Order: sequence, then C-alpha cells, then structure tokens
Amino acid sequence: MTFKIQGSLATIATLELNNLVEFYILFLRQEPRIWVADVYAEFEIPGLRFGLFKPRSSDQPAFEGNRGAMSLCLEVENLEAAIASLTELGQAPEEASVTTDYGIEIYAYDPEGNRLILYQKY
Repeated sequence: MTFKIQGSLATIATLELNNLVEFYILFLRQEPRIWVADVYAEFEIPGLRFGLFKPRSSDQPAFEGNRGAMSLCLEVENLEAAIASLTELGQAPEEASVTTDYGIEIYAYDPEGNRLILYQKY
C-alpha cells in the first residue's frame, strides 16, 4: 500500500510559548498565520510551515531535556542583515561565519536553545 504526503510541518515544543512566539514574530518579521493563545502558533515561510506549541500538562514529561534538539535551517538573501537582526534580538551568533562549498553560514540559537543555521548561497 502506498501513500502520498500532502504537506509538511516542523514544530518545536516549548513551555515558554509566548516568549518563543514573540522571538519568531520579531525575527521572521511576520505574525503567525495561526495563533491559539497559550497553545499553538504557526508561521508560513517559503517552503515550510513552522509551528510552536505548548505541550499539555500531561504530555510535558515527554519533552523535558529535549531543548535544542532541532536545527532550523534558513536560506537568507543577506546574511549580514540576518546577523544584525539576531543581534538586535539578543541572540547574536556565538561564532564567526563558516565558509562552505555552497555559501556562507552562521549558527545562532533561539531563546529556547534551538539551533538556527542561516546561510547565504554564493
């Protein structure tokens, strides 16, 4: 039996939903397309639906100790502008940019410790 994927969504569980939503509003420069206060927020960025959710109290133990387990990779048009934005938000990259065979990238973190990989192609 075969199946067809109809869409995709990457999510991050967080106990500090409002703080993380505010960070991504400022960083992505957009409001969530779906926002259920204290429950769920979803952003739509090119090629990705990206959600943040607060686990129900009964489910929270399943998410303990998993902070920082996800990396969100974003191609940006202007890496220096992205670095400036992260710096303004108090989340400046901790290291210098890295040159790769496809472009330049930096590593930063959101307020919950999830890794952000931002890259600009050559």
